[in-house]
Amino acid sequence: MTSFRRVLSSQLRNVIRSRWMVGHALLLLAVTILLLRFGGSGERALLSLVNLVLLLVPLVSVVFGTLYVYNAREFIELLLAQPVGRGSVYLGLFGGLALPQTVALWIGVGGPLVLQTVAEPAVVRPLVMLLAVGTCLTLVFTAFALCVAVLVEERARGFGAALLVWLGCTVVYDGLILLLLTTFRDYPLETPVLILTFLNPVDLARVVLLLTFDVALLMGYTGSVFSDLFGGGLGIVIAFGTLLVCAAIPLAAGFRWFGRKDF
Repeated sequence: MTSFRRVLSSQLRNVIRSRWMVGHALLLLAVTILLLRFGGSGERALLSLVNLVLLLVPLVSVVFGTLYVYNAREFIELLLAQPVGRGSVYLGLFGGLALPQTVALWIGVGGPLVLQTVAEPAVVRPLVMLLAVGTCLTLVFTAFALCVAVLVEERARGFGAALLVWLGCTVVYDGLILLLLTTFRDYPLETPVLILTFLNPVDLARVVLLLTFDVALLMGYTGSVFSDLFGGGLGIVIAFGTLLVCAAIPLAAGFRWFGRKDF
């Protein structure tokens, strides 16, 4: 535990000083302030921030995490040469990457909107849900980043693989579901579509947020199926549990590969 704390504190100091992380926090802060200023209300600003969180947070998490591990390769090798367990190094890397990104999200998005809750108390619940979903996506795609960086040796190929993970979850996946719906529209597809929704953390996060905002027109087929089967409260609990599982699986896989990797 002492080794883990030391690795974690070292990684936190390095990541917090990174220009990427500062720029990420400032970008979220600037967009949130602009949406509040010109959007007219906190609820409209939150609804506009949904797509930003669903697209930008996974992209920054997987790309930044992957590149950071490649840049810290020599430091990781130095740590492994010391009497420090690989588990402490790996979990310290994960925590050192995920925590600053989570703080950046909460400051950039939550900071301006917390002040808005004084005038609009109804914004509190959607804001908490948005930040919670963003935190889960940060954990999921940081775990993906560690998997990619450990599994792929070359930096260029690893960067490409990280982008493919993001594109697959945000763009390609929706296209495949749309293709499935149009090809097999004469068959009952509720169960396959529900399973596919649970397999994609971004799609699942989108459904959770739309259920929270109660925007039925934007849910689409997957959101409607999810809402009909699980309802509001139960569906949200199941969705968050699934998001945590989506983070735990690549984290465990990356840990296994990291333990076997010959540095």
